[in-house]
Amino acid sequence: MSLRSQLLAAACAAVCAAAPLPAAAHFQLVFVEDPLVEAAGDLPLRLVFWHPFENGQVMAMGQPQAFYAISRGKRIDLMDRLAPITFTGAENAAAAYEASLPITRPGDYVLVVEPAPYLEEAEDVFIQQLTKVYVNHAQLPTDWMEPQGLATEILPLNKPYNILAGSTFTGQVLSDGAPVAGVEIEIEYMAAEPDLATNTAKPPTAGPMRGGSVVAISDANGYFTFGIPKAGWWGFAALGSGPVKEHQGKELSQDAVIWVRAWDVQ
Repeated sequence: MSLRSQLLAAACAAVCAAAPLPAAAHFQLVFVEDPLVEAAGDLPLRLVFWHPFENGQVMAMGQPQAFYAISRGKRIDLMDRLAPITFTGAENAAAAYEASLPITRPGDYVLVVEPAPYLEEAEDVFIQQLTKVYVNHAQLPTDWMEPQGLATEILPLNKPYNILAGSTFTGQVLSDGAPVAGVEIEIEYMAAEPDLATNTAKPPTAGPMRGGSVVAISDANGYFTFGIPKAGWWGFAALGSGPVKEHQGKELSQDAVIWVRAWDVQ
């Protein structure tokens, strides 16, 4: 099947509907205010495990297993740039991290966090969300279209830092580099963004969807497509798409997460 045919099939197969999942979606953030960087230097970041659509519960993050960036195919370790903070949302405060990304030359910087598994006590299940965010310096694309070799990840088929609001985003769910069919992809709008100056949540600009979580389903080739209705940050979490299914004797949901930035046409 040609790539065009695969994308058309994905667009037809993708489903946007209420799903039998908790109304509040867990989402790992690697937050940057603006992914389009004009000047070189250190770019401030925040790592928060949160419910940003409804500005809900903040989950306490443990020390990440890995935190790095990929630029021109080379890995930049960022673990020594992590510093613990407390992040405060509307419901509670919990452990999070601040960090920075050294921007030294034009191109893409693919930020990756591999967090420690988090025990969701209400369900007695561990969650580990392997998360990617893309930053670009000087409008030179270099890495965004390549997989990064994670245990599970979402490969973007649209440039993920300048999507047009009102257009679509297509991704492919991979596990150990192979497409994964029939995966539920939870979709989250970052209605409340972190305030970097205070490490608190800004007031939300939208309310959560009626009917619960918004979900798409990957097709036979791992593709899904979602129409982006509004400018801002959008997150996609492929639930349980990873190869690791157990941690410390309990079920593990190893999820692939990607955040993309949409913009209004000016």
